[in-house]
Amino acid sequence: MFRIKKLDIFIAKQFGLLFFATFFICQFVLMMQFLWRYVDDLIGKGLSLEVMAQFFWYMGLMLMPQAFPLAILLSSLITFGNLGESSELTAIKAAGISLMQAMRSLTVIVMCIACISFFFQEVIAPRAFVSFRQLLLAMKQKNPEVEIPEGIFYDGIPGSNLYVQKKDLNTGMLYGIMIYRMNGSYDDAAVILADSGRIQATAEKKHLLLTLYSGEWFENMRQSGIGVAASVPYRRETFSTKQIVLDFDSGLDMVESSWIASDARAKSMSMILHDLDSIREFNDSVGHQFYADANRTTFYRPSLAKNDSVNVRKLAAGQTINFDSLYAKLSGERKQQTMTIASNDAQSAMSELEYKVDYSEALNREERNHQLEAMNKITLSLSCLIFFFIGAPLGAIIRKGGLGVPVIISVLVFIVFYILDNTGTKMARDDNWTVWFGKWLGTAVLTPIACFFTYKANNDSVVFNIDLYKNVAIRVLGLRTKRYITRKEVIIEDPKYLTDAEILKNVSLEVDNYMAKHKLLRWPNPIRVFFRAGDDHDIENIYSALEVAIEDLSYTKNNYVLTKLNQFPVIATHAHTRPFQRKWLNAITGLFLPTGIFFYFRMLRFRFRLYRDLQHILRVNQKLIPRVIQLGDLQKEGDIVV
Repeated sequence: MFRIKKLDIFIAKQFGLLFFATFFICQFVLMMQFLWRYVDDLIGKGLSLEVMAQFFWYMGLMLMPQAFPLAILLSSLITFGNLGESSELTAIKAAGISLMQAMRSLTVIVMCIACISFFFQEVIAPRAFVSFRQLLLAMKQKNPEVEIPEGIFYDGIPGSNLYVQKKDLNTGMLYGIMIYRMNGSYDDAAVILADSGRIQATAEKKHLLLTLYSGEWFENMRQSGIGVAASVPYRRETFSTKQIVLDFDSGLDMVESSWIASDARAKSMSMILHDLDSIREFNDSVGHQFYADANRTTFYRPSLAKNDSVNVRKLAAGQTINFDSLYAKLSGERKQQTMTIASNDAQSAMSELEYKVDYSEALNREERNHQLEAMNKITLSLSCLIFFFIGAPLGAIIRKGGLGVPVIISVLVFIVFYILDNTGTKMARDDNWTVWFGKWLGTAVLTPIACFFTYKANNDSVVFNIDLYKNVAIRVLGLRTKRYITRKEVIIEDPKYLTDAEILKNVSLEVDNYMAKHKLLRWPNPIRVFFRAGDDHDIENIYSALEVAIEDLSYTKNNYVLTKLNQFPVIATHAHTRPFQRKWLNAITGLFLPTGIFFYFRMLRFRFRLYRDLQHILRVNQKLIPRVIQLGDLQKEGDIVV
């Protein structure tokens, strides 16, 4: 039976405070990143505070489900990092409470947050998306004079096309102005040229006032009556200052757009599943209709003339007809007509097929967008749990609180998820991947990672031990390690010098025999290296005896002996025979050619190193043994050894 304990309340309080703080931080970061996409639609519009507040409110509601997973990851990582750094987590485990038991209260809380995230995506986010899009469309119609680009015809003013060569944003002046006004048909268009000018909205925001300087007005006059030519068919006016009033309604009204409501992001899960059936049925009907049209037109088999009885009988019998021979019988004029007709038919069929392809791709894209949005509601809610089971175990393993290491790790994990999710979504939307594979890619990658970290943290396994990975890298790359033997501060028993000298002599003798027996400078057979047992017990025995002597002599007070002991190399007793000690692992490595080549040359390197190390052992023993014997004689006589 689940009972709420003081420990659950304590951890829940720690997590709750951090979650609310990190949630607002993550929400702010996401809103700022989202705001850059629409910064051009906000600056210079003269929007009221009420409209700006609506813009940020709808934006925040849309981004809340995305902020939940990142806030959970960061807050859970900091929570358990603080517990580990202050040794509270150690005390919890010492009391017999496992990590999973300590996480149970937060697991329930995170599941509730995941349900809230799904509720937001199901109910609140679709409504916020519709309101946000309507508000955005209305904002784009506000004060169009600031949207006039340089060097491009601007058609945002009804009935007119405006071209500006240069624009001064500080003074609001426009230079090199050209205006096409459509009074009726193209024959009645007016062309206005001006060196400079200014455009302003009137106080009631219903018209635009154009003030032009140093320009000309060209216009074709309309006919004054039926069948009677106008007395002035063409007008040209030169002016130093001219003011023109254009009708334009820039009121900030909510735009009723049906396409916004048809977007998948504006629908709940039930609406998406309901509309998917309609979309698939409509797509199937369009496909059947296109196929029927193709059979009637593009793939239609042409009929033959009634008087061509031979070919008619062949066609009826299902035999092939040589159309090249039929074409060769035609006259020159008839051949040219036939080629022209065939070329026109082919171009018409190609244009029609290209249009149908684009239309079919748009229909299929709409269906995939609905499927992606339906899966997104599930994956985004599920990511709350996944990020919790990544953050909490990582905090328990790293045991670092605050905003340093946790923020770095959280950002890295979120970036990996963001890249995988967006890449999969784009590939699925473009029909390069299946929808379920693209949308579930990020979740499928992070779920095993969450399980791995949870397992390691619950079993107190070492995951981020730098020394462990350093030792593995040293072993794989074959890097050499050196001895570091120092003089002992307290020595209870002096070394047995004469016994150690005897051991070193035997080691030198065995080394000589080993080097004479084994040809270390020869290239070994790869089959024997990867597919047969290759333990070298001789070198193991030699190295074990050497280590016994070195361990005993390390208790000496003589500096010369300590210096010589540090000169003995550290020998890898297996690396010169085969890459790994497990036979099946060696076989797999040898079958895979790139790794096999790497480890084969690594083994050759260890063979050459062993050859040099054995020679070095002989040289060190040659100098060390006489001194050890001398110290042994002094020890035997009872003199003080220094």
